[in-house]
Amino acid sequence: METIDKKTIASIFSTLQKHNQNARSELNYTNNFTLLVAVILSAQATDMQVNKVTEKLFPHIQTPEALLAFGEERLRSCISHLNYYNTKAKHLIQMAQKLIADFNSEVPNTFDELISLSGVGRKTANVVLNVAFEKPTIPVDTHVLRVSQRLGLSDQNTPEAVEKDLLTCTPQQYRHEAHHLLLLFGRYTCKARNPECQTCILKKLCRYVQSNTSLV
Repeated sequence: METIDKKTIASIFSTLQKHNQNARSELNYTNNFTLLVAVILSAQATDMQVNKVTEKLFPHIQTPEALLAFGEERLRSCISHLNYYNTKAKHLIQMAQKLIADFNSEVPNTFDELISLSGVGRKTANVVLNVAFEKPTIPVDTHVLRVSQRLGLSDQNTPEAVEKDLLTCTPQQYRHEAHHLLLLFGRYTCKARNPECQTCILKKLCRYVQSNTSLV
């Protein structure tokens, strides 16, 4: 699929912003540390599942020190309803230890420092930079990747390649909120199965719809 022209791209983001003027993370958190914890827990889990877990967890772990005091065994028990909870518990403990040892217990605000933390990959680092530090990063998860391909914002197949395309094509004025505009659109409208093409606000701009006329 060929990517689309700048005017269409601007119209896509303008339309998304108009219909979602408060696009933000649906993960619950109270500070930068709990945001980092929530994003690590969100791997292979829905935000709703994570929020149910953190509702019970966060009253006890507002800081790295509090997480270490909480302990890995209690942590595993608390997050046991999430996929890969054993691995996530180990990562969180190691992450807290490094924050204390190397970053004065503060969540760092650079990509390279964030990915030095256990359990933090490219997407997690970019989410934290975007949400906590308001940097114009565009994390790419399955929703953002799918939507970007369907709309013609990218013809790439890997998160990193799609991210590169989005950073290149997204108008500067939408760069900070692009991730959440695309993610939420993919989560609730442009779904993997049964996308709501007939009532979609972007159907006149969408390459996926135009190439599948039976959808409208």
